[in-house]
Amino acid sequence: MGLFDRISRVVRANLNDVVSKAEDPEKILEQSIIDMQEDLVQLRQAVARSIASQKRTQQQYNQNQTEANNWQQRAQLALQKGDEHLAKEALIRKKSNADTAATLKASLDQQTTQVDTLKRNLIALESKISEAKTKKDMLKARAQAAKAQEQLQGAVGRLNTSNAMGAFERMEEKVLELEARSTAVGELVGNDLDQQFAMLESGNDVDDELAAMKAQLAGSSTTQAQLPAGNPTTSSTPKSNSAVDNELEDLKKQLDNL
Repeated sequence: MGLFDRISRVVRANLNDVVSKAEDPEKILEQSIIDMQEDLVQLRQAVARSIASQKRTQQQYNQNQTEANNWQQRAQLALQKGDEHLAKEALIRKKSNADTAATLKASLDQQTTQVDTLKRNLIALESKISEAKTKKDMLKARAQAAKAQEQLQGAVGRLNTSNAMGAFERMEEKVLELEARSTAVGELVGNDLDQQFAMLESGNDVDDELAAMKAQLAGSSTTQAQLPAGNPTTSSTPKSNSAVDNELEDLKKQLDNL
């Protein structure tokens, strides 16, 4: 392989790569539709020209055919009048027009076939363009979705997932810690309230007992206040005891006398 062939292949490969990278599907699709519509316009013009040419050929054929018929009638008229020379000239003119008409008829048949073919091609191209427009819209939508997906994947790829997940987990731990602290504070507040109510309830019992003791003391003080001042309780007891002793002595004496 020669050096120039290798250089040519490298250049073509690089150009193809540049062109492939520069091709935007949406733009290429739009341009393809524009190109097809331009082809459709040209085909329509070609069909119009062919139809016009066919009509001209048809007119020429009809004209020569009519002339041939006219010269045929003139030749017959000349023979009827006994002028063979004039009849012969008329037949020569008739043959010329008839030959021209035959040539035009062959050309007309060819043009008719060509026009029919062009019309079918025109209808087919219009159908293809309509179908291409529908596909273009779908392909553009798919291309846009693919670009959006590619951009999304690129954005996700650029994210530092490990750091983000680590931060997310740390924040989750902080939330759990805050919830635990809130629960603990609630429990402490509840215990304090229970203790306070228990103290209030026990305090009522103590207050009741204290009130009872106060009532007892108040009652004792009232009884002592009602006793006579000259006859204290402590002084009456020895007297009662002395009387008993004297009575006991008298009983003993009576027993001795018996």
